[in-house]
Amino acid sequence: MKMAIENHAVIGDLRTTALVALNGSIDFMCWPRFDSPSIFASLLEESAGVFELSPVLDGGRHTQFYVPDTNILLTRTLSHSGVSEISDFMTLAPDYPEQRLVRRVKAVRGAIRFRIRCAPRFDYARITHEAYALVDNIVMFQPAGSAHPALRLCSSIPLKVVDGEAVAEFTLNINETATFTLDSVPNTDNICLEERWTADAFKATAIYWRDWVARSTYHGRWHDQITRSTLALKLLTSSEFGSMIAAATFGLPEDPGGVRNWDYRYCWIRDASFMVYAFMKTGHTEEATAFIRWLHDRRMEAQPGEARLRVLYGIDGRKITTETELLHFSGYRDSRPVRIGNAAEDQLQLDIIGEVMDAIYHADRHCERLSWEAWRSVADGMDWLCTNWNMPDESIWEVRGGRRHFLFSRVMCWVALDRAIRLSEERALPGRTAVWVRERNAIYQDIQENFWSEQLQSYVQYRKGDTIDASCLLMPLMGFIGDQDPRWQSTLKAVGEHLLDDSHVYRYHVRIGDNEDGLTGLEGTFTMCSFWYIECLARSGDLLMARFLFEKMLSYANHVGLFSEEIGPAGEHLGNFPQAFTHLALIRAGQYLDLALSREDKRN
Repeated sequence: MKMAIENHAVIGDLRTTALVALNGSIDFMCWPRFDSPSIFASLLEESAGVFELSPVLDGGRHTQFYVPDTNILLTRTLSHSGVSEISDFMTLAPDYPEQRLVRRVKAVRGAIRFRIRCAPRFDYARITHEAYALVDNIVMFQPAGSAHPALRLCSSIPLKVVDGEAVAEFTLNINETATFTLDSVPNTDNICLEERWTADAFKATAIYWRDWVARSTYHGRWHDQITRSTLALKLLTSSEFGSMIAAATFGLPEDPGGVRNWDYRYCWIRDASFMVYAFMKTGHTEEATAFIRWLHDRRMEAQPGEARLRVLYGIDGRKITTETELLHFSGYRDSRPVRIGNAAEDQLQLDIIGEVMDAIYHADRHCERLSWEAWRSVADGMDWLCTNWNMPDESIWEVRGGRRHFLFSRVMCWVALDRAIRLSEERALPGRTAVWVRERNAIYQDIQENFWSEQLQSYVQYRKGDTIDASCLLMPLMGFIGDQDPRWQSTLKAVGEHLLDDSHVYRYHVRIGDNEDGLTGLEGTFTMCSFWYIECLARSGDLLMARFLFEKMLSYANHVGLFSEEIGPAGEHLGNFPQAFTHLALIRAGQYLDLALSREDKRN
C-alpha cells in the first residue's frame, strides 16, 4: 500500500521535482521538466512507475529530514539489527549541466541487505519501453518512439534487467555506500564508479542551497518554517524560463474517492504573482524579476484588443490546449478521474489582472523598473479592463458551474486599476488615468452596493448572493478596505462563524447535492485560506488569537515542514503537493504576525 500524501518529501533541480516517501521509494516524478509526462507515478497507479530503494530490516522505523537550509533529503530506517541512510538530491546547473537524480545509500550501523528496483513507465504509463544493460553497472530504458527521452541508470553495484526493470540485491557493511544516478546521458561513462564524484556533487548542491537561503532578509520568529516554505517555493520555479508552477503533482485529490482531481504542474498567473510577492518579502528579488520578465513576454503575445493574459501556461509559455483523463490510472485512494492538462485555461478569470498588477507594482518599486514596452502593454490592459470589468467570470476557484459576478474578481479589478494609477503617478508614466480613476471608483461603488448583505452583515461570494467566501479575506490584505472598517470587522466575524473549523478555514461550504460549483463531492479546508484568516486577525488587533492559530496551523505541516493544498477531517493532507499557494500564504502571515508582535513588545 502506497504511503499517504503527507508521508513524502520533495527534491528538485529547478527543472523538475520528485516525491520521496518515508520508506525511500520515489513515488512521483516527471521527466525532464515539471510539466513533462511522468516516469514514476505509483502514488496514483501502482503500475505507473516507481524507484524503490530500501533496506531489508526487520521491524525498522522510518525518519526523514532535510539537511538544514537545503533541499537535500536524508531518509533513515532504524532497527535493532541496523541503521540505513539514503541521501537524495538533484544536481543543479550550471555546475552540473546534465540533469541528474542522485541516490546514495549507506549502512550507518550493522551489515545491511538492500534492494533496488528502478521501474520507469513512460508517457504516463501509456507507451512501452525496452530495458537493456550497456555494462553491468548501467541500464538503459528506451521508450517506444522518439517523443520521450531515454533514461540511463548508473550504479556502483551490478544491476540486472528483469521484465523491463533494473533490480539488484546487495549488502553493505558499516560505513559502506552505494550510489545510483538517473539521467538521460547516452553513453557508458559511469560517475558512480568515481570515488569523489558523489561527495563533490553533494557538497556543491548543499552550497548552492545554503548560499540561496543566506540571501534571505527574514530573520524573525518562525525562521525555520518560513525558510522551509521559501525553499519549497524555489523548487517550484523554473531556472530556465523564470516561470513558477502551482504544485509539483497532478491528480492528488481534494476529496478522496471523488472527482476533484486536477493537474497543477503549470504556471498559474495568479499563484505565480503571489509567489513574486513572497519572494520579494524574503529578499529573493532575482526570482521575482525573472518571473516579471517572463510575464512581460506573455503580455506581448496578447492580440490587439484582447490585452488579457491566459489563466495558466506551460512553464515555457505555451498554451495548455487539452484536459485529458488517464483512464488506466486508478487514482490515489481510488480518486478518479486522474486528469492531465487543465480546462481552466479556457476560463475567464478577471481577478488575475489584479494579482499581476500588484506584482508588477511591487517589482517596479523593489526589483527592476518597468520598461517602456512593458508599460505600454500594462496601459493597454487597463484600457481593456475599463470596458470589461463588469463581466461574469469563473474567478479564483475556477468553478465549473457557470460564470457569475464574483466579489473576488471585482476586488482584484479594483486592485489592478489602483496599482496602475499609482504606478502612472509615481513614475510619471502616460496613460488614460482619468478613465482608470473613474472605473476604479465605479468598481468600488458596485462592490459596496451589490456585494454587501445586510442580512448576513458581510460581503458575499457573488452579486446579491447569500454565500460567504474565504477569498474575501484578501480584501484588507490587498488594501481594498481598512482593517478596522465596520463592514470588514463584521465580515471577518462572519468568516469565523461560518467557515472556521478549529484553526482551519473552508474556502466556501460545499453542500452535498448542491453542485453549485459544477462538481460533486466534498473537500477539505483550504490551508492558504487558514493563513489568510490568521493575517486578518493579526491586522484587526487580535494578536493573541492570531498567534495561537498560526502555531496550531504549523503543527499540521508534515514531518519535513511541507503542506499540500487542503487538510482533511483527520488532519490528512489532500490535493496536490507541495502547494505553492499554501506556502506563500504561510510566509505572508508569519511575517506580518512577527512584525506586529515585535511592535507590541516595543510598546510594552
